[in-house]
Amino acid sequence: MRIKELRKARKWTQAELAERIGVSRVHLANLESADAAGHHRTPSLATLEKLAKAFKVPLAKLLT
Repeated sequence: MRIKELRKARKWTQAELAERIGVSRVHLANLESADAAGHHRTPSLATLEKLAKAFKVPLAKLLT
């Protein structure tokens, strides 16, 4: 949820953010979306670090 909030606050599309961090748009969509049971996928530490850098926020902000 936090990834989607930060992305939307910057008015970026999923495709724009995916390109910035070097993942596919589908992968990013999967990270942002919950499955049928309401569970979100957990990004790798490397992906979290790329997201924090793209958003220019501390890694801890993504995790809270």
